[in-house]
Amino acid sequence: MPRQAALEALERFRRDSAWSRQVMESVSAKRGLDGRNAALAARMFYGVLQNLALCDHYIDAYTRGRLEPKVRDILRLGVYQLLFMDRIPPSAAVDEAVRACRKLGYARASGLVNAVLRRVDRERDALPPIPGEGTAQYLAVRYSHPLWLAEELISLRGYEGAEAVLRSDNAEPPVYVQVNTCRTTEEELAKLLPLRRTEAGLVLDRAGDIAGTEAFQKGLFYVQDPAAHGAVEAAELMPGMRVLDACAAPGGKSFGAAIAMGNEGSVTARDILSKKLALVARGAERMGLSCISCVPGDARDIEVGDYDAVFADVPCSGLGVIRKKPDIRYRPRQELEGLPELQGELLEAVARAVRPGGRLIYSTCTWRKAENEGVTEAFLRSHPEFGKVTERTFWPDTDGTDGFYICRMDRAKKI
Repeated sequence: MPRQAALEALERFRRDSAWSRQVMESVSAKRGLDGRNAALAARMFYGVLQNLALCDHYIDAYTRGRLEPKVRDILRLGVYQLLFMDRIPPSAAVDEAVRACRKLGYARASGLVNAVLRRVDRERDALPPIPGEGTAQYLAVRYSHPLWLAEELISLRGYEGAEAVLRSDNAEPPVYVQVNTCRTTEEELAKLLPLRRTEAGLVLDRAGDIAGTEAFQKGLFYVQDPAAHGAVEAAELMPGMRVLDACAAPGGKSFGAAIAMGNEGSVTARDILSKKLALVARGAERMGLSCISCVPGDARDIEVGDYDAVFADVPCSGLGVIRKKPDIRYRPRQELEGLPELQGELLEAVARAVRPGGRLIYSTCTWRKAENEGVTEAFLRSHPEFGKVTERTFWPDTDGTDGFYICRMDRAKKI
């Protein structure tokens, strides 16, 4: 059942260009998968997406001519199981692929599928080499990222650094949590959950059904990457401050700000999507953070205000969270071209809400300079009343976090 679910999800992702999480959740619900089988199906589905180009490289090396899309999906799933899933016996992976061919009406292709997968299994220590080692093209195939992305990373980090980032993109992301210190301490929370303190932050091992844990339901913690939490830390908040989280969903910065102020002061959580804002409100209620108020609306419509700190975590390419959302790598590049203009508009708008002497924190979950330094530098050139205080780019390979950018800019006090 999990293999059939993963195969169906691959077809729907390919056919409908839908977001992977939505596809997988829909298929699991439709097939009535329990937690264990749903997790296995998801691992196979996301694993193929993470290694699509690499799987295709081996498939193409052992086949000739055009393959039916569904047959290619069957082969991709089989290759992934053979090369990346040690707990699945090779015979089971091959047999399930052959059965899938017959069940889906491709009996004539079953012999080809059987032969290709058995050859991959037999030659797994001597598979066809990827051409162009030392080039962006090699990295694009080896780690299944678009060529332009590999090239852009090389320009930023050099070849070895780019390879380290791409390798991290295909790794299992840790689940980081932030403690609600308004209700508990790290020591007390560790008695309830399998927590591990790392250099980057507090990791929840064996995450499972997080929302089902008693500690979560009691509002003792929330899930947030340390890089995103770094935006709250950069603001250096104090009790009693007035804070605006201009693009609040899913709420991590609002929660972090309220906790940093000891729930004393006010946090206005604003977002254009009312449904997502409702999740922020429920999270605040769960954690007893009464200083948070949720206000729907476009950040570009914010009027002049007198906030002590304003967070602008703007829409971005999301390239820093590919390890959590593998399908982001498949977004057409042209969809990203207009982002810096939108980000600049949002930053301009929310800056009006910062009081003299206040802090403006701009952040994205990407490492692209065009969306990060390019936006903040343009803003500072046209707004001499603001000055850069801190700036940092987080990287998954060196920091163990999401790829993330933070820039704090303070507004000058009135003379």
